[in-house]
Amino acid sequence: MKTLEHLFERNRAWANAVKKHEPEFFTRLSKQQAPEYLWIGCSDSRVPANEIVNLPPGEVFVHRNIANVVVHTDLNCLSVIHFAVEMLRVKHIIVCGHYGCGGIRAALDEQDHGLIDNWLRHIKDVSRFNAERLADLGDQQKTDALCELNVIEQVTNVCNTTIVKHAWRRGAELSVHGWIYGIKDGILKGLVEGVSGSGELEPRLLRALDGV
Repeated sequence: MKTLEHLFERNRAWANAVKKHEPEFFTRLSKQQAPEYLWIGCSDSRVPANEIVNLPPGEVFVHRNIANVVVHTDLNCLSVIHFAVEMLRVKHIIVCGHYGCGGIRAALDEQDHGLIDNWLRHIKDVSRFNAERLADLGDQQKTDALCELNVIEQVTNVCNTTIVKHAWRRGAELSVHGWIYGIKDGILKGLVEGVSGSGELEPRLLRALDGV
């Protein structure tokens, strides 16, 4: 049986290096979790939330799934948002997609992918909503544009959750942002400016769509 001892070794080396640099780091981290950010991102292994914004453990609360989708029937995602907003009182929710997303590419092709096709149906819906905008684009341009449009759609979905609406009604300091990450250069790009209330959603979305 193959073991993963090399990963335990890497873990010990990492923990020792952190403690050498900052002896009280883990003691302090174990006492509380008080992140200001909820990150809703793609499960892609090339897009690690903490690393690409250069923040240490404890600073970002993270939910990831294929193609960073927010669905109103997904109790896993909704539970994460609820915990982040109501328990942790995060100030920012960041929906972050990335160029070259395999889920986006799979949603655009006509192949049978099995079970995942049920999840990709949400991406296909985004493509259908924006059919005219995507119609005359080449394959790569269409993929990149759908990656951006998907982020914009998921920001809309986050803002329309009862969780976020209730938070805004009670006066919570909470903003929802839409970003996209370039795997080829490691650079983040803002797509949707921070939405801090229901009245800001439509103008922010229209501005974001103008940029696609």
